[in-house]
Amino acid sequence: MPEKVVVRRRTRRAGPSLAFGPEAIASTQPAARAWRTEAWDIFTHLPWPTTQDEPWRRTDIRRMPSPKALAQGTEAPEPTPDLLRALADEAPAGELVLHGPRVHLRRLEPAVAEQGVLFVDLRTAEAEHADRVVPLFGQVVPPAEGKFAALGHALAQNGAVVIVPAGVRVERPLHVLLWGPGEDVAHFDHVLVWLEEGAAATVIVEWASPNQTQPSLHVGVVEVHVGPRADLRLVELQSWGEHVWHFSHERVKVHRQGKANWIFGSVGSRLLKSFMEIDLVEEGAEGYMSGFYFADDHQHMDHDTQQNHLAPHTTSDLLFKGALKDTARSVWQGMIYVAPEAQHTDGYQANRNLILSEGARADSIPGLEIMANEVRCTHGATLGRIDAEQVFYLRTRGLSEETAKRLIVEGFFDEVLQRIPFEGVRERFREVVHEKMA
Repeated sequence: MPEKVVVRRRTRRAGPSLAFGPEAIASTQPAARAWRTEAWDIFTHLPWPTTQDEPWRRTDIRRMPSPKALAQGTEAPEPTPDLLRALADEAPAGELVLHGPRVHLRRLEPAVAEQGVLFVDLRTAEAEHADRVVPLFGQVVPPAEGKFAALGHALAQNGAVVIVPAGVRVERPLHVLLWGPGEDVAHFDHVLVWLEEGAAATVIVEWASPNQTQPSLHVGVVEVHVGPRADLRLVELQSWGEHVWHFSHERVKVHRQGKANWIFGSVGSRLLKSFMEIDLVEEGAEGYMSGFYFADDHQHMDHDTQQNHLAPHTTSDLLFKGALKDTARSVWQGMIYVAPEAQHTDGYQANRNLILSEGARADSIPGLEIMANEVRCTHGATLGRIDAEQVFYLRTRGLSEETAKRLIVEGFFDEVLQRIPFEGVRERFREVVHEKMA
């Protein structure tokens, strides 16, 4: 009797559905609309990522929300005073507050504007400065980068554009707040920061919303160009409500003898998947990344970082620190890539995790791909728990167990916090630690 052969058919799982299509493209300026229409076409041809794809192996999006509508910016509440307060040690040179796609506040000091600095919301940039702005779209993060990169480019409703002309130094920070309240809605934004040769600036970007009940979606694209001998400090704060699914593609491209100091903190969202890259594309470029994340409850945070050394005599340094409690999970996948021509590269990456509960989990996956032979590249990752002896010592000094643990967690993050150039930003992070430890 012949042996039975069982044939199992594999069906390709359909990805999440969206309740809107290319008719949702917000751009009305012809060149911008053509660009976003092209991005939508790329989006439709790219497959949804699955756990079969290596970058997504630990992040499952099958339960991703399918919002019924785009955010309109009319939902209450307005941004809180805490978010609107200046984060720098001195008053910012410019402020831009977006409530969904609606401009809540836009201010730039006249003396800075007179030097040719462009600091506007995305819609104004497309409508009034299309010749200057639209050709820059996709130069750093092309839509073909991935499904969410294409979606973010295509449907961007709002965002910010910062262009600093050659030789101009903006001494005080430019502060952008993207406020996204609402339930069962989708937010799409595009942030473009472009420093020309010899320019210098500090840019602070925040994404925030209140905690609400029904899940919402956020997809963002961040493109940053640091020209030759330019100097950028970029500070990012992500404090979405814990009902938001957050996806982003972000890249900083640094040219000859340019320097980028990129600092970010992630404390919000229900699920986060963020691709963050520094490309050192010309000789002498430097890139520094410092990250802070704290996940609790059922939060899932997945940061995928890449340090690409594409030219000789380039330097990169990455330090990410995270804490987890309850049943939260974090994933960090890091890679240092050194191209064959990138001799005399110096690259470093480290990820440190503090586990505060039995149910929490951290996956830390460093990596090196080195194609040159005259390099110095190192990496490392650690997982640990609060030292009981440290808690005992602090309790003998009269502190409660709760206070002792909070101080230990604050001390764990201090190495990253000290890299942040503004006390206001450091204080915001300390407040988050206090709230999550309470």
